[in-house]
Amino acid sequence: MSRKIIVIGSINMDLVTSALVFPKAGETLIGTSFLTIPGGKGANQAVAAARLGADVSLIGCVGDDLFGKELVEHLKEQRVSLPDVEPVTHTQTGIASITLAEGDNSIIVVPGANYHVTPELVAKYEDLIASCDTMLLQLEIPMESVEMAVKIGRKHGLTIILNPAPIAKLSKEILLNIDYITPNEHEVVELLEGLDEVQRNTLKEKLIITKGAKGITYYKNGNEQHIESYPVEVVDTTGAGDSFNGALAVALTTGNSIDKACRFANAVGALAVTKLGAQSGMPTKEEVEIFLNSKRG
Repeated sequence: MSRKIIVIGSINMDLVTSALVFPKAGETLIGTSFLTIPGGKGANQAVAAARLGADVSLIGCVGDDLFGKELVEHLKEQRVSLPDVEPVTHTQTGIASITLAEGDNSIIVVPGANYHVTPELVAKYEDLIASCDTMLLQLEIPMESVEMAVKIGRKHGLTIILNPAPIAKLSKEILLNIDYITPNEHEVVELLEGLDEVQRNTLKEKLIITKGAKGITYYKNGNEQHIESYPVEVVDTTGAGDSFNGALAVALTTGNSIDKACRFANAVGALAVTKLGAQSGMPTKEEVEIFLNSKRG
């Protein structure tokens, strides 16, 4: 069975500062460490899927700068295919400024070259998209580009997963044509805001809600289903959601039921938070199998 996944999204360099506590407004603190780590939701989810053994292609943009060169080389090393990535001149590679403290994170994203992932660029790769089985999307590229990706994905019968982060208002065309949408418990409130009862019920069957330590909720035939989280020692939560989405795409692409796919992705997300860094913390297929076997025992 084919395991080909297309990810269309952002490529960032994460600038990660660790501290014991979050600074208050106007306060200066001494941090404990600083790292530059490859990130961006698109790249993160592509790496997560590739580490789990999938054939993954990523459509995205970087700037003509040192970060851009480093990120392209890193993604190739992670076995993520980058079709004809041309650095965007006159703008910088996207960055995410991340502060880690108190077992949580706060993030500011500067999109940079990611906003050059235009509808025209997406359409350029229609043949590549058509050759894939599953499409994975986020909202760190222009909304009109997400709409174009969904249109092309639906035309060619792909399973389309949308991770609605950072949360934004979605068009009816997007909501109707995606197969699954994966908000966290805060994003889902805004996602459902303004929808009538019919729209809510239609969307409900597509919802997979991630709730961190409280697990996952999804709906089957109108009934709420809940999967408990795995208790682990949390080091860095930055890549948890992206790991979950990459794993969900892999599990669905290989023919698993939604329940089995969510359970597998739940385990991957749990393992991801036990290490520092979004991509560096993402587990391999073998690590996930060992983890799940230990829980069954």
